[in-house]
Amino acid sequence: MTDKIFELYQKRNTVIVFRPIGGDNVINELLRLLDTDISKTEDFIFQYSNFVTELYINGTSNLSEYILKAVLESDNLYTFLMTEGKTPDSNMNNCLMNELQFFQELSQVTPEDFTEELEYDGFMPKWEISDVDIAGSFFERMRFINHYGFGKWTKSNMFILRENEIMPVEHPDKQRLSELYGYERERQAVIKNTLALLDGKPAQNVLLYGDAGTGKSSTIKAIVNEYADKGLRLIEIKKEQLRNIPDITDEISGNPLKFIIFIDDLSFSAGEDGFGALKAMLEGSVSAGSENMAIYATSNRRHLVRERFSDREGDDVHRNDTMQENLSLSARFGLRVNFSRPDKKNYISIVKELAKSDSIDMTEEELSLRAEQFAVSSGNGRSPRTARQFVDMLLSEK
Repeated sequence: MTDKIFELYQKRNTVIVFRPIGGDNVINELLRLLDTDISKTEDFIFQYSNFVTELYINGTSNLSEYILKAVLESDNLYTFLMTEGKTPDSNMNNCLMNELQFFQELSQVTPEDFTEELEYDGFMPKWEISDVDIAGSFFERMRFINHYGFGKWTKSNMFILRENEIMPVEHPDKQRLSELYGYERERQAVIKNTLALLDGKPAQNVLLYGDAGTGKSSTIKAIVNEYADKGLRLIEIKKEQLRNIPDITDEISGNPLKFIIFIDDLSFSAGEDGFGALKAMLEGSVSAGSENMAIYATSNRRHLVRERFSDREGDDVHRNDTMQENLSLSARFGLRVNFSRPDKKNYISIVKELAKSDSIDMTEEELSLRAEQFAVSSGNGRSPRTARQFVDMLLSEK
């Protein structure tokens, strides 16, 4: 064991602030390699290969960049205290500086540092190192933590609730605002509200309602993609998970990021479970839940509740109470934006913009004629979704 490796071996167990980083597979296998006796050649080669395998599995052979990324994305004690508004004392600050130096040194170990004294002449897989400033990068990240986030919030800009745990979406929708056409006035209202949320100003809960395929969900996801670098994140929940909203609020409360709780295609039958939970959550202003979040929902129904003729039965007082109860839910969204089907002129305009962005070479007359025929023959009618499907069909014909 070289002096460099021996020093890292001695320091490894003093990691306290960044101890959760030990759960990272690559870091974990590297620390195990520090513990492996090089005189036990077969065991050492096995552990060495385990470490390199984990590094390669994560899509890189650069150890320095991987360790830097792991440190910046770690959900560590120092970051937790900072986001809670607490000031770490001198003892913790000393631990922090010592551990950042440890990871700096760890990021610079080479294959030769491990194999120099190894009594083996066969092939050994390699990795690369590069110049990184782990301490400088870490404090820069802390300076702009309200944009970058920390822990799992750095891994994606979109999240889902799975088994009561908020999980990052590995392959989120990449839709951008520049790729959406039409509905500029409607979309601008949602953008303005979102910017208020990002600026720490009072923001409204938002209901986007209207016909299917008009871009309600795409608008919300595109806005998140547009402003993710300003600290915006989306947590999508399903209707049956509405009861979890208070738990979500507790988890993100105090987080320096801003969150959209997204409920797609929302509607209820009268008296359905979840109706009351959402209604209670929407009561009052956004700050009644958490100042860093707002609820954005989409629905094909303006009032969110499927009304049946049986709901109208009974005396006048009872019937009126039932209808007012149903209407009260959508009224609790401070901003309600209608996305209705485009008329022929607007539909053709959307088709032309999409065709232009995809370099479709066709006269306007032919494009308009075929787009209208497609809308009729598909049975879906005119909508941005139909326009997208039509242009995709043209691309497949090229």
